[in-house]
Amino acid sequence: MPYPAAEMMPNRLGLLRKVLRLNWALILLVGAIASIGFVMLYSVAGGSLEPWAGRQMSRFAVGVALMLIIGMIDIRFFRFVSPLAYLGAFGLLVAVEFAGIRSMGAQRWIQLGPLQLQPSELMKIALVMALARYYAWLGRDRVSHPLWLLPPLLLIAAPMLLVLKQPDLGTALLLGLGGAMVLFLAGVSWWYFATAIGLAAGALYAVMASRGTEWQVLKDYQYRRIDTFLDPGADPLGAGYHITQSKIAMGSGGLDGRGFMQGTQTRLNFLPEKHTDFIFTTLAEEFGFAGSVSLLGLYLLVLVFCFASMAGNRDRFGALLTGGLTATFFLFFAVNMAMVMGLIPVVGVPLPLVSYGGSAMLVLLLAFGLIQSAHVHRR
Repeated sequence: MPYPAAEMMPNRLGLLRKVLRLNWALILLVGAIASIGFVMLYSVAGGSLEPWAGRQMSRFAVGVALMLIIGMIDIRFFRFVSPLAYLGAFGLLVAVEFAGIRSMGAQRWIQLGPLQLQPSELMKIALVMALARYYAWLGRDRVSHPLWLLPPLLLIAAPMLLVLKQPDLGTALLLGLGGAMVLFLAGVSWWYFATAIGLAAGALYAVMASRGTEWQVLKDYQYRRIDTFLDPGADPLGAGYHITQSKIAMGSGGLDGRGFMQGTQTRLNFLPEKHTDFIFTTLAEEFGFAGSVSLLGLYLLVLVFCFASMAGNRDRFGALLTGGLTATFFLFFAVNMAMVMGLIPVVGVPLPLVSYGGSAMLVLLLAFGLIQSAHVHRR
């Protein structure tokens, strides 16, 4: 529901109070993690700001400004525009099907003037906003009613199907898991999650059984990724090359690493996608177990501060929004780290705030801006 314009235009004292109420510890943690990313991008470029570190710094500066501006805006505004944000992101996903840019066998980007955008990144945020709005409106006694569970399931399934067609299995899984986390935080019955896990197991069997048939579900390269996960050594120079080199690099780092810009796998270009999906492997090789644990510790501190903000927020929309976005952030780094260590198949998920990428960086800072808004305007 719209609210008076006077509340939208705080006086100078009100703005100062908002600045003081910002979660500055979270801002410092985000800056620290991004700085690690700048250092690693400088390293993988052979000691140069170009072509990655300099651009990443510029994007981060823009993103931080955007985060602070969003943090100053009343959370009720974002509650009001949540349906529009979802519809806008969904419309861009549809537009990708007809006018998307194809690169490396996938059609995931769309050109909007000078900006090349990946709409699936925006959908990760818009989906959480829409689900938080829905459950903030829905009475708690109806949360687990089957009839009222259908709308959020449709909100989750529709963009997942579009993203799978691009194809982008990793992002589709993140959308599904992120949406499921909002349902969990909203109080949906455990029985639904148990049923979903059973159905997922059945779906996984069907996906594997469809291989080589006319109704094959995944692309051939996605099946090869599963094969590589199960037995990387079967094709160490082909499909298993990425994960094999990643394990070699991580193992060679030892306890304290080979030293800054001294990683052989990175410097000799044995490690593929060293500036994007596999940048954590570069960190592990150069700074070892100590550097890897330090980055993981920063990520965990971000989770602690975000969940503490959620727990102290009596506004249901703000709490669900904070929890859902925090869970999405967790899935980002957990999936990436598990992927490069060979614990799960390679699905192409970047390391948040560290991997090179414009859309992912700006969308993450947009998410932190929404978390700041919920924190500043919490009841």
